[in-house]
Amino acid sequence: MMSNEKIGVGEGSSSSGGAITIASTPHQDNHHRQPSSAPAPQQLSRYESQKRRDWNTFGQYLKNQRPSVPLPQCSYNHVLDFLRYLDQFGKTKVHLNGCLFFGQPDPPGPCTCPLRQAWGSLDALIGRLRAAYEENGGLQENNPFASGAIRVYLREVRDLQAKARGIPYKKKKKKRPNLQIKASNNNDGATSANFQLQS
Repeated sequence: MMSNEKIGVGEGSSSSGGAITIASTPHQDNHHRQPSSAPAPQQLSRYESQKRRDWNTFGQYLKNQRPSVPLPQCSYNHVLDFLRYLDQFGKTKVHLNGCLFFGQPDPPGPCTCPLRQAWGSLDALIGRLRAAYEENGGLQENNPFASGAIRVYLREVRDLQAKARGIPYKKKKKKRPNLQIKASNNNDGATSANFQLQS
């Protein structure tokens, strides 16, 4: 027979200081014991996994600064520096103003222009980090990822990359469903209408 016991678990989030206490009840007969139906650890979605990786990467970036920057002291300037730092790992060719291929969507040959992070990747990264900041205890009004300076920087990167590729950026418009109305006359002179939603 088992007696009541309490098991402390070091990780977890609860109001009891991070420890989860599980109490087991005594069982009189081990042969009639039901299999444990403890929920398996929930696998994170792709978005949640990426958000966690991005958050950890940003945290490591702040720790590697000299002197290291504690997260509560992080400002939009640190975020801008982080985005510029990431450019060295980019895979998008961004032609400079003096390049022969500047403004050409499909350049005919290679050039020495730098590789950068694509605007869309940076925009998605900032969105994930903005959410992660608040999920990790940051206040919405102090969120450095939601700063106007970050939005301006992203807009400048978007416009520069669009000009360098010769393809103007056009915001995608959401398609509105078309509503078709078909009216028909019956033999008795009454009119009926059919409404059909098309996408």
